Amino acid sequence: MKKLITAFWLFLGALACQPALAQADTLRPAFLLTGALHRDSQDLSGQWTYSKDLYRTGLTDINGWVAKSRMQRARDVDVAAVEAKGGVDFYEFDMDRGPLINVPGAWNAAAAELRYYDGLIWFQRKFDARPGAGKRAFLRFEAVNYRAYVYLNGKEVGRHEGGFTPFVLEVTEALRAGENRLVVGVDSSHDAQSIPTSITDWDLYGGITRKVSLVTTPATFIDDATLSLGPDGRIAGEVRLQGPQAAHQAVTVAIGALGTARATTDANGRALLDLPAPKGLERWTPEKPTLYDVRFSASGDQVRDRMGFRTIAVKGNQILLNGKPLFLRGISLHEEEFGPNPARNMTEQASRALLHEIKHGLNGNYVRLSHYPHSETTVRLADEMGLLVWSEIPVYWTVDWDNPAVLRKALVMQAETIYRDRNRASVILWSVGNETPVSPSRTRFHGAMADNVRALDPTRLVSAALLVERKGDVLEIQDSLIDKLDVLAVNVYAGWYGPDTLDGIANLRWDVPGERPLILSEFGADALAGHRGQGLRKFSEEYQAEYYRKTLAMAEGIPTLRGLSPWILKDFRSPRREHPVFQNGWNRKGILSETGVRKQAFDVLADYYRRK
Repeated sequence: MKKLITAFWLFLGALACQPALAQADTLRPAFLLTGALHRDSQDLSGQWTYSKDLYRTGLTDINGWVAKSRMQRARDVDVAAVEAKGGVDFYEFDMDRGPLINVPGAWNAAAAELRYYDGLIWFQRKFDARPGAGKRAFLRFEAVNYRAYVYLNGKEVGRHEGGFTPFVLEVTEALRAGENRLVVGVDSSHDAQSIPTSITDWDLYGGITRKVSLVTTPATFIDDATLSLGPDGRIAGEVRLQGPQAAHQAVTVAIGALGTARATTDANGRALLDLPAPKGLERWTPEKPTLYDVRFSASGDQVRDRMGFRTIAVKGNQILLNGKPLFLRGISLHEEEFGPNPARNMTEQASRALLHEIKHGLNGNYVRLSHYPHSETTVRLADEMGLLVWSEIPVYWTVDWDNPAVLRKALVMQAETIYRDRNRASVILWSVGNETPVSPSRTRFHGAMADNVRALDPTRLVSAALLVERKGDVLEIQDSLIDKLDVLAVNVYAGWYGPDTLDGIANLRWDVPGERPLILSEFGADALAGHRGQGLRKFSEEYQAEYYRKTLAMAEGIPTLRGLSPWILKDFRSPRREHPVFQNGWNRKGILSETGVRKQAFDVLADYYRRK
């Protein structure tokens, strides 16, 4: 095993020496369908049936044997009709007569018996289709947590691992005219080789948590299309076609009414774009988040997108947006909608309600989307509303750092996120990790992730939420990973965890590199909404508010500080947090309650950002 690991790291080093495009293409999914949002599609949201399968009998029998036919939920069979005929056969499932559940949404919120269910559940949706001659059909899943086994009309059409990124499966040959039976096995269990592992500080919801669509395209179609504004004032990008007529096709790109560019695909169906920024192009900013209708046309196919154009860079210890210094006034956010029983169903209304509190309640311009890729709905709303975004994948706390297969999972998940969100002007930071303990193997792992970001998307900045070292009252970053980062970021909880009093926070001093910008990516304290009048006792609103005052005052003394994303906007589910009075399965560090009630600390932060 040791030789295998060493060989893998040598291979990885050799790969890093290859051209960036070649490295990126090894991680490109078979299909992206970048423009799926605006394509001809059928939304498969709604009520599905489900069947629990805690012992995974629908996948395998005892001793690893093939699952018995009477257990195979994915079969294209009318169980009731077979039973009506009698005979020796019988079934221990019936997907047609199973209980109902709403998709998208986590099963944990659907029924009391599923609140802490962790394992395999099978979902079924019947739908009608009319396959067109010369057309191709794809199933696009925006997210399934955590492993997905997908069957159409009894045929397995694909699998996917990773709970927060989209995947696309071609079903042209499996789709039939009339009624179709779609069955998805969803396994929410995590282990030492999953990302994240089973140890987190949030709820590892299970289910089909984002939209599922049946997308139709021409035989040759635009699979991927991207544009970005470079520091030289030119717009660069590419278009990729898939299909029998992908080679040597004329490509046209129109940016609103500002101008049109043309190119031709090569033998592999890829066309590079390079054009001067059109006259009159307004750059995207949080104050004026200008978006343009961009249309890509080729080979009789067309996709469109709403895109903004801006540059992001680091110069010394400054972060520059469109060449101007920027201070990130933000907060961290978990993907849970307001309400006492969140299902991680991030509709536009649910996402907008959360982002509105940041933008207009807190006077913010930035959100840290923790600790995994949030829904495409949320990121597109950040584009529209003018909120800069930190995006990360859940390489968090414990990871099997020496396992090449786990690193491959991380790189694939990272690539899926970047390919999805490259056209979002709001996204400025790709994070490669959160609070991971320093070791040589961990640093190699994160270093490979940072190299992967630069190969896939050199237009954005790289960061990571690091741990700090404490020497008396001096805080330091003792982490060689900083050599791979554009922006340093640290999580610090002095005054909540540890022996520090609130008054002691003022004594803290920072010894950090002076040539790099720094973000306080997390700080916070728990408070139960409405728990007041107890003085400065922990879990009181007064304590949390004073913690914010003291920490913000301390932060003012950090000369390289260029942003804040305190922990966290709203209270969120966490099975780690079980105090029967104050927590009951909720992390209470939100400055809003789970139902949206503002705590005293909300106004403290809002006033600070207003002055900032």
